[in-house]
Amino acid sequence: MLSCKALRTHTPVLLLLMMLSVTSGAQDFTPFVSEKLSSYRSKFPPEKVYLHMDKPYYATGDTLWFKAYLVEGAIHSADSASTVLYVDLIHQKTGKNVGIRRVPLNGGLGHGSFTLADSIPKGAYTIRAYTNWMRNFSEEYMFHRAFYLFDNVENSSVNPSNNTEITFFPESGQLVEGLNTRIAFKAIDETGRGVQVKGFVFNQDNDTVSAFKSEHLGMGRFPFTPKPGEKYHVLVKTEGADYKNVPFPVVQESGFILIVDNISSPSKMRVVVYNKDQHVSEKSVHIVGHSRGIIAFAGKGKLTAKGLMMAIPTVDLPDGITHLTLFDDQNKPVAERLVFIDHNRSLKVKVTPSKTAYRPREKTTVEIMVTDSVGKPVEANLSVSVTDAGQIAQQPNDMSIVSYLLLSSDLKGLVEQPSYYFDPANTERKIHLDYLMMTQGWRRFRWQDVMADSIAAPKHFIEQGFTLAGEVKRGNRKIADKTMLSVFLTNDSLKTFMTAETDESGIFRLDNLAFDDSLNVRLQGMNKKNTESLTFNLFPFQAPKALPVQVPFYPVTVESELLSASLKRAEEYQEIERKIRLSREKLLQAVTIKGKREVERDSRKLYSHADASIKITPQLAGGAMSVLDILGGRVAGVRVTGSGMNASVSIRNGGEPLFVMDGMPVDKDMILNLSVFDVESIDVLKGGSAAIYGGRGGNGVISVLTKRGNANYDYSQEIVPGVFTSSLAGFDRPREFYAPKYDTKRQNDARPDYRSTVYWAPQLKTGKDGIARFEYYNTDPATTIDIRTEVLSPAGEPGFARSVYVVQ
Repeated sequence: MLSCKALRTHTPVLLLLMMLSVTSGAQDFTPFVSEKLSSYRSKFPPEKVYLHMDKPYYATGDTLWFKAYLVEGAIHSADSASTVLYVDLIHQKTGKNVGIRRVPLNGGLGHGSFTLADSIPKGAYTIRAYTNWMRNFSEEYMFHRAFYLFDNVENSSVNPSNNTEITFFPESGQLVEGLNTRIAFKAIDETGRGVQVKGFVFNQDNDTVSAFKSEHLGMGRFPFTPKPGEKYHVLVKTEGADYKNVPFPVVQESGFILIVDNISSPSKMRVVVYNKDQHVSEKSVHIVGHSRGIIAFAGKGKLTAKGLMMAIPTVDLPDGITHLTLFDDQNKPVAERLVFIDHNRSLKVKVTPSKTAYRPREKTTVEIMVTDSVGKPVEANLSVSVTDAGQIAQQPNDMSIVSYLLLSSDLKGLVEQPSYYFDPANTERKIHLDYLMMTQGWRRFRWQDVMADSIAAPKHFIEQGFTLAGEVKRGNRKIADKTMLSVFLTNDSLKTFMTAETDESGIFRLDNLAFDDSLNVRLQGMNKKNTESLTFNLFPFQAPKALPVQVPFYPVTVESELLSASLKRAEEYQEIERKIRLSREKLLQAVTIKGKREVERDSRKLYSHADASIKITPQLAGGAMSVLDILGGRVAGVRVTGSGMNASVSIRNGGEPLFVMDGMPVDKDMILNLSVFDVESIDVLKGGSAAIYGGRGGNGVISVLTKRGNANYDYSQEIVPGVFTSSLAGFDRPREFYAPKYDTKRQNDARPDYRSTVYWAPQLKTGKDGIARFEYYNTDPATTIDIRTEVLSPAGEPGFARSVYVVQ
């Protein structure tokens, strides 16, 4: 046995470097693999996002509230560079994205909501969250959470059958003739949930060579040594079903076996390596361990016919998954094993209501204390959901920020009841967690990608705002040279002018545009020559495609009676809301408003009222070549003779009137050269009305007001050859959670209050004392109230806690 001592490194994440043998080979390979991992992480820095939702399932008409936590993917610090988060609402049956939210992130934190209107179908949904940077990777990297939307009637489209799928997982990946190993297995039903099974392994002579039985959520493990030349088959039985044959792993003639014991000792793991090779009896191997892409240990050992045994200290390894890889003497990965390191370093969170029992509608005060693993107060961000347990059944051992960041986010596939593995009350949780490590695959990267000589550049970039990007063509042809563009951006609170330049192929982009709601965009070429022939095409944001889910999620843990009560309450609440809205509409219809609305004065007009005014419409402009053509025959006392540049005008048979454009006197030629499509309106002042202009207005005044002269003119609506107008979607500002106060009597207090989400607070913080306090008022029913809080410190330490009290 070769034992090794860990060498502490002075880094924020307590990296550990272990040298099994101080040889030149080890010294060569260790920096090589470390540099490869470091290079991969520098080009593809990982991000993770977690959403805390107020409830596990919803009814039609509900509001889904969420808090977003975006962290750096390796050490989980809340300082990831992205500031834009996309949250999708996906109908599982069709794969249709029925809603998207663009959430602004501040320090990795944001929040928002979806209104689950009756216009969207009931059924199973997935809420998906991701940044633009996360789109460079598989969709598995994104956050996914399933929930069910009921339409106020207890129903389900999921009817699981007795079909069971069982899969066997030899430790480290393969079975090798004559080498002792262990085989883990997992049995799931059609919904992907674990089912209890038992079975037997038979050789080709139908002799029983091993028996097994699942221990936890369809998982278990048994020892196995395949004999040379023998083939095996398996019979498996689930409760209420007959035995059936299932596939068994193929036995290899040669290969490597990696066995890990991470249970027996709290301070070290024991690793045993075996190899069967007909040509070589002794070879050098490397073992590399990394924690979420950061090297944890690496070293070299001599593998003989008797195998190789080593002890690896775990005290300084970070909590979470450590990924072990065995490399052969050609530096190729030949075996892998996941282990979970649990030093219980997560934040300690305590939720304490001021009383254990309250009355309906009584004010409730709650204190949350957050400390680190040694009891010191921690300043942290947290979100709190308070629900009526009489209506909402929290799912057993459901996902939390702790279980997601440390476990589920780094594993392929569904992790059922993930919080089970973090509850010290579950005495068998560590061995069950080891079963999980053997039956779930590592999802974050492949060694083939890390070890590649070159890494392709990312297609998507880190966003700190939205991107305006598109292509410019001349007609339908590519442009020949770079082209300067003018960009005019407007919305209710923003008016700004920018410039952009295309590349040689006509592509342009403006990054980091941060705005709410939407933004009007006006694009135009800045070169005077042939700008009218330019055409524009914007590249719209395309959410990642979501495929329909064959086996939709259904909250089978909800008792029928409780679910029916919840849906009944939801329907009653929605009906009350509908009646209130209808009542408001009737009241509005009966209101009679008297008086004149004050009209904001147009600063371009010296006069208060014109004797005649013509509002220019597209129909009027389309039939005229000049402003005077529009006046002719439409205003009493105004006479227009001639046409085009030779037209003349008089008011009441007087001389030529004074021409004014946007409040400034101009000559007639400027008015004649003005495009009728640029004119907003024409005012005519006669006699005494024109006196405000003094002697110059003795023959009357023709005042032309242009569209561009209006301070409120929207350039995005202008249709001009060579000019493109469109709009961009911006941040969705979150709604505020409605929390009624019953400290004084109000008119609305007469209506019943049976909200299932009693209180939602997404932006709480603890102070230097580690304490946060909040208050709210209970609802009407006598029930049990469930308080759940998710916590994250700036250093990336997660925490979770819950508490209950009664209303009676």
